[in-house]
Amino acid sequence: MDRLLRLIMGPWTTYLLWVLESQGVMRFGALKKSIPGISSRVLTERLRSLESAGIIFREYRATIPPEVSYGLTEKGRELGLVLKGLNQLAQRWYQET
Repeated sequence: MDRLLRLIMGPWTTYLLWVLESQGVMRFGALKKSIPGISSRVLTERLRSLESAGIIFREYRATIPPEVSYGLTEKGRELGLVLKGLNQLAQRWYQET
């Protein structure tokens, strides 16, 4: 549990996962635009750590210019279920206040 919490508690990580869960496979530029305020450096770091943990995949296509897309793996989709639950909780909490 500790390992998973440390991974998803990193800056911007849950927001990034939520965007991929709700939007599907996305290219780097589209991801950056979908997460206001995130720097390219931090986004790259988050993507690399999530990819190395097997939560997202990176698909590279050797086109001109090269295309790199990111999406959730099976593990990432499982985590997406947890995020959906948190979203429902947030909606209840913030609609009541």
